[in-house]
Amino acid sequence: MKRFAIVDLETTGNAASKGDRIIEIGVVVMEENGTIVEEFSSLVYPEKEIPPFIRSLTGIENDDVLDAPLFSEIVGDVYPLFQHAYIVAHNIEFDLGFLNDELVRCGYQPLHNPIIDTVEFARILMPTSPTFKLGQLAERLEMGHDRPHRALSDAQVTADLLLYLLKELQRLPERTIQHLLKIEGKLKSDFREFFLKYLEEKRYGSNNESDVMLKHGIAVRKQVPDRAPKTIQLPPFNTWKTQVFEGENGLGSLLPDYEIRKGQQAMTASVKQALEENNHAILEAGAGTGKSVAYLLSAAFQAMESGKRVVISTHTTSLQKQLLEEEIPKVERMFPRPIKAVLYKGKSHYISLIHFHYELERSYQDNYDIALTKAMILVWLTITRTGDVDEIQLPSNGRQFWHKVSSEQSSKTVRLGITDDSFFQWAQEKAAQADLVITNHALLCMDIMKEESALPDYEHVIIDEAHHLEAVASRYFGVRMNYRELQRHLTQFGEIFHKSLYKEWSLQEDFYMNLMRGQQSIDEAKEELSHLSRYIYQSVKKQKRFGKGKSDVGRTQLLLKPGEMPAFIDTAKEMSHRFLAMIKKLIVHMGRMEEQLRMQLAVREDYSIPILLSRLNNQMDVCQQIRSQLIHYFDFTREEEVKWVEIEGEGAVNAIYLFSEPYDVAHLLEQRLFSRKRSAILTSATLSTDGSFEYIRKSLGLKDFANTIEAVIPSPYQFKEQVQLMVPNDFPNIKNDPDSFVEALSEAIYSVAEVTKGRMLVLFTSYEMLRQTYTLLKEFIDPEEFMVFAQGVSSGSRDRLKKNFQAFDQAILLGTSSFWEGVDIPGEDLSCLMMVRLPFQPPDQPIQSMRNERLQKEGKNSFMEKSLPHAIIRFKQGFGRLIRSSSDRGVVFICDQRLIEARYGKYFLNSLPEVPVSYESTRQLINKIEKWL
Repeated sequence: MKRFAIVDLETTGNAASKGDRIIEIGVVVMEENGTIVEEFSSLVYPEKEIPPFIRSLTGIENDDVLDAPLFSEIVGDVYPLFQHAYIVAHNIEFDLGFLNDELVRCGYQPLHNPIIDTVEFARILMPTSPTFKLGQLAERLEMGHDRPHRALSDAQVTADLLLYLLKELQRLPERTIQHLLKIEGKLKSDFREFFLKYLEEKRYGSNNESDVMLKHGIAVRKQVPDRAPKTIQLPPFNTWKTQVFEGENGLGSLLPDYEIRKGQQAMTASVKQALEENNHAILEAGAGTGKSVAYLLSAAFQAMESGKRVVISTHTTSLQKQLLEEEIPKVERMFPRPIKAVLYKGKSHYISLIHFHYELERSYQDNYDIALTKAMILVWLTITRTGDVDEIQLPSNGRQFWHKVSSEQSSKTVRLGITDDSFFQWAQEKAAQADLVITNHALLCMDIMKEESALPDYEHVIIDEAHHLEAVASRYFGVRMNYRELQRHLTQFGEIFHKSLYKEWSLQEDFYMNLMRGQQSIDEAKEELSHLSRYIYQSVKKQKRFGKGKSDVGRTQLLLKPGEMPAFIDTAKEMSHRFLAMIKKLIVHMGRMEEQLRMQLAVREDYSIPILLSRLNNQMDVCQQIRSQLIHYFDFTREEEVKWVEIEGEGAVNAIYLFSEPYDVAHLLEQRLFSRKRSAILTSATLSTDGSFEYIRKSLGLKDFANTIEAVIPSPYQFKEQVQLMVPNDFPNIKNDPDSFVEALSEAIYSVAEVTKGRMLVLFTSYEMLRQTYTLLKEFIDPEEFMVFAQGVSSGSRDRLKKNFQAFDQAILLGTSSFWEGVDIPGEDLSCLMMVRLPFQPPDQPIQSMRNERLQKEGKNSFMEKSLPHAIIRFKQGFGRLIRSSSDRGVVFICDQRLIEARYGKYFLNSLPEVPVSYESTRQLINKIEKWL
């Protein structure tokens, strides 16, 4: 029976090489059957101070270790625990590194036992887990973990996790374990004995694998066909709606805190009216209305009654997840049969089993990240019903591998004799039978932009988070290219010309000559691209003229304005022609390769040839897209477009981004969406400005549709009692003295935080100002008092920063751009929302500046027509971050006196619910906050 020594250490820091030391050790010795043989725990005197962050994390103070033994005094007890055992730890490189460092210091031999890393093990066996941190895994698996970040408690939980993972491994299908065995040698952990043992048990024991099927040699979860009828008999809508909202078996029977909301009923009726009468609609539903339940009820009723699907498009994946996992399961209980709802994405999201099988057969050449990615995918395929990459948490280089095995690679496979009847095809079949097809704005825009449909046919669409539609459509009707992405494509092109793919074949010399020439063309294209990018980067950096600004993530922008084109553009255009010539040359070599592969297909039976042909065809398509996009970008005769360049301020000298967008997408959306669909329903919490939908109608191309249904449905929250809006009247003028403004802002953040005990979200409109403020705050804020997190400065995604912010009792979060919306921090975690400036787009932003100029030429007021309403919608989104439930309470603190003093300030205030407004000195406002909270 195998024995495990599960170890966890607490240390003064992350690097033994930099002098960090152990402050606590916990070891659990366990048999394979779960029997605990021995436990050991001890504090350790580290011979140095414990940093504040570690003291806060572990609760171990300097005084606690003063009388603790040195490691050399306990090494005689520790070392024997690891004899003849697998060493197990959660992130074993960390624990084993520190442990061996101390052992060597004490004159002992370092440990070279077989190892198991439970982080790696969990990634493989729990590939859909949103996190692999020990505490969160323990919480998810309902394992007791009373003292996180204490060594023995962490070791005990790691032991429980190990047993759970071994049982999960034992449940895997035989074919999956066979594939894992081929990959095992590239992993950190020594799994081989366990793989062989469980494989043997499956071969000679009972092997119930009724829930999986073999597809292209891979075990995948069985797909359950949907045989429910498409249409059903339903009662009259108004009768049914009354039963749903007010009846004994309605929503009230499902939700313990259910309250009848008139706004939700009104929205349900408006959506059904638009769908039934084939009209478009604009419906603003305030926070807490329950708009998603409202439109789901109407959409599902319409789909079941008519037998025609309704498409629902959202901007964020979080809302899609909420609809599928929370809202639809509730709503469908109001119907005689389940709602057939599918999440539908582009081909790149779905795995191709034939391409994955092809890569599995070549596992001998993998690095660690690719081996781990393959192992995770193998296990995931036994549980997924969708094959959607967003379900799985791939390692850092896993996305690169995913490009090789996504259904995007299979566009031509069917014609080549192999049918890739896997997840994308299954998604299409499910969508064809669905009542509701849930997608995103990007795929919706791709569908209306391209002649070839990206979505199943539909006549009715509900567009939630519709205030994003203009921006997403602008991106999809324009051009977006960057150096890194182009280099990635070129590297992928090179893989098809790699000799190792064909080493098992006996081929003629001209085949290998074409491989060599193709690789040479790729190298030349990379060199030309590097020259072009470096030249543009350096030229933009040198520019000192009007048109140079900053993006909201801090990149330098240069507007390419017709009539005022910078001198370097002519040279850049010539250099782009040289790069395009290399791409054209590459396409020629790809064409020859296609001919040669087809000749091979005629003389040899090798399943890999259709795979290679499929990938080659896909890469030729990408080459053509790059050519057409770059030609389009450097064609400056297109007056309807805005073009600009962005460079990283401190990035590599060839990190450039090329952008092109139409000035106005209204006419495109009018022609391709609103004129073609029977009804398109736009909804969001923020669509009106000053009580009117005029701006959104003009922006999205709805101004000429007279029968469009309009409604503003107010929030049920009592904002007058839940919110105080405060504006300081003593901030320095930002235009005259920006440094003093930042100083006053930093002092105000700290002073308000003292009163609110942190729990502050500060929204910026300028990334540069965010950085300056963060730097200043870090100078005088003690991290033991407040943790300060800042977007783009602190590491991590938006969701990670939000979670870190919520994890600390007293924290301040600084955000820009994406933090103005879609960030939900309910309850006591957020007591104060601070807006640094009213969210006008900077006038030097390329799209904004050119739109302003065009509107002025047309004799229109660009500020009132575009800048102001856009800022109001953004302002309403920011305001909405604070109150997320009827019990929330807090302060909105706006450091921009224009809200009160400027003539247009009233338009911002009129767009908010009625709330008390205070306009006083910073000190007076802080005193008010202290009394109110």
